Amino acid sequence: MIDDRPDGPGPSDPLTGEARTAGTQTTAPGEPPTSGPEPETEPAPKRVRRRPGPFTLLVLPGLLALMGVAGFLAATGGLSDAWSQGSDAPETPGVRIDASYVPWLRKAVADCTVVKPSVLAAQIDRLSGWDDDAGTLSGEKGIAAFTDARWRTWGKDDDGNGRSSPRDPADAIMALGRQDCSLAEEVTDLRTEGIVNGNLAELTLAAYASGTDAVRKAGRVPAGAETYISEVTSLAARYGAVDRESSGGAVNQVPGAVLAAPVANLTVTSPFGSRQHPLTGVTKLHTGIDFASPQGSQVSAASKGRVVFAAMTSAYGNRVVIDHGTIDGKRLETTYSHLLSLQASAGQEVAAGTPIGLVGSTGLSTGPHLHFEVILDGHYTDPLPWLNPS
Repeated sequence: MIDDRPDGPGPSDPLTGEARTAGTQTTAPGEPPTSGPEPETEPAPKRVRRRPGPFTLLVLPGLLALMGVAGFLAATGGLSDAWSQGSDAPETPGVRIDASYVPWLRKAVADCTVVKPSVLAAQIDRLSGWDDDAGTLSGEKGIAAFTDARWRTWGKDDDGNGRSSPRDPADAIMALGRQDCSLAEEVTDLRTEGIVNGNLAELTLAAYASGTDAVRKAGRVPAGAETYISEVTSLAARYGAVDRESSGGAVNQVPGAVLAAPVANLTVTSPFGSRQHPLTGVTKLHTGIDFASPQGSQVSAASKGRVVFAAMTSAYGNRVVIDHGTIDGKRLETTYSHLLSLQASAGQEVAAGTPIGLVGSTGLSTGPHLHFEVILDGHYTDPLPWLNPS
C-alpha cells in the first residue's frame, strides 16, 4: 500500500523494501521550472502472478467434463428430450406425458385385453397432443376431446375429487378407456358371429373413428378409418413403456401343445396364412385351418371352457366359439365353423372332448370340413402348434 500522507517517508521499493525519495519542487506555482535535479520517476509496480484458486482447480474441470459428455449425448441421440416431471415422478422412457397419467392409462383398460395402454395414449396424442384446450373451438374438451353429449355417456368422477369433468385428465383417460372397451366388446361380438373379419384392435379403432355401423356394413375396417388407424398405430410405438408387463412374451407365443384335436382326422386341406378364397377369389388371411373330415363326423371342444357363441352365421355357417380363460395372462378362444348341426349352446360349460357339433358345409364352404381357429388376446394365430394330436 502506498502512503500518500503529506508528511512521512516516501513509498518503499517493492523489491528491496527501502524507502524512495520523491523529487522536490523549487519554483512557485505558475512559474517555469528552474534547473535542478530531475524528479525521480517512480517505476511501475511489478505484477505478481496469482496462483489458481479452488474453483479453477476443482470445480471448473468437472463442469467442462460434464458439458462435454452432455454435448456428446445430444449429438448421438443419447440425451432424451423428455424432461423429468420432478424428483418424485417416476421415469417413463420414450413418453412425453405427465408420469402421473400412466397409472390411469393402465387402469382404464385393465379389464380389456383388446386395447393396450399404449394405444389409449396414442389416441389421446392423436386427438389433442395432450393439450387440454386443443379442441375448444370445435366444442371438444380436455385431452381426450369429449363433446358434452359423449361425456354424458362415458364421463364419471373416477379420481374422486367431487366433480366429473372432461378437463380432468384422470376422468378423461378413464372415460376414453370405457368407450374403447365397449366398442371392443361390440366388434368382438360381430367377429364372433362372422359378420366382420379383421384384427380386433384395428376394428375397435375403426368403430371409434367411423362408428360400429360402418364397420358392420363394411364387414371389416372401412376405408374411411384406415388413416386414423395408421396414425394411432404409428404413435403407439412411442408409448410402449406404459403397457402392462406380461410374463407371456410376444402376443402369438405358444406355451405348448395344450389343445386336444377337435376332430379325429387332422388332415389339413388349407393351412393358416394368406390365401385366395376359393369362392370369393379375394386374397386375404386365412384365419384358421381347414381339416378334411366326412360329413357328420364328431367335433369336440379342444379344452375346457365356456361356450360364448353357438348359432348360424352367413359366412361361417353353424359356428361355435369357446372361451378357455387365460394362459400366461392372455385370453384364449377357439372357434369351430361350417358345422352341420350344433350340439352346444351359449353359456354352456364344456370340458376337453365334449361334443359341440358335427362336421358340415354350411355357410361359405366348398365341401364338408372343419374350419378351426385359435384366437390369443384378440389375435388370430396358427392353430397347429397348439394342437396335441393324441
